[in-house]
Amino acid sequence: MGYNTLSLAHDFIRRSVKAGDFCIDATAGRGRDTALLCELVGSTGKVLAFDVQTSAIEQTEALLRERGLRAQVIKDSHANLEQYAAPESVDCIVFNFGRLPGGDVNIFTTAQSSIPAIEAGLRLLKRGGSMSLSIYYGGANGYAERDAILAYLKTIDDKQFSVLVGDWTNRAGDPPIPVFIWKE
Repeated sequence: MGYNTLSLAHDFIRRSVKAGDFCIDATAGRGRDTALLCELVGSTGKVLAFDVQTSAIEQTEALLRERGLRAQVIKDSHANLEQYAAPESVDCIVFNFGRLPGGDVNIFTTAQSSIPAIEAGLRLLKRGGSMSLSIYYGGANGYAERDAILAYLKTIDDKQFSVLVGDWTNRAGDPPIPVFIWKE
C-alpha cells in the first residue's frame, strides 16, 4: 500500500493516544478514525464522534457495533466541539476535511466552520495533546478550504503549539495533505 495521508494520520494517532485518554473524532465519516480511537483508549477512555450527515452517523454506529466498541456519536457540526468538552480536557482530536467518500458530493466541509472547529480544538487540547488534520480538496469542494486552513495554520502561536504540514511533492492530482499539531 505504501504511505498515504491516512496511514500517516493513523500512525500519528497510534503514537499519541493511550488507554484512558479522552479523544474526539470531529468528522466521523464512515467511523474508521472513531473505531481506531476507541480501540486505543480502551474501556477506561472516552471518545466523542461528530458528523452533520445522518448517513455518516449511521455508518459510524454500525462499524462500532460490528467491532464491539463504544463512543458517543453526535449529529452536530465540528464547529460546536466546545459544547461537549471542557477546555484543556482532550488528549487527541482528529479531523478529515473535505467530503464523505461515496457520499453526497454537494456536502463538504468549508473554511467557515472548519477554522472555528480547529480553533475550538486547540482550546480543548490538554498540554501534551495532539491533533491530526487530513485535508482533502479538489473536485466539487475545490481549493478554498485548503487554502484558508493552510493560511490559518501559519498564524497559530508557536509558543503554545507545534504545527507540521506534509506535502506529497511528487504525487499527481490533489493528494490529501496531512497536518499534525502538538500542544506544548
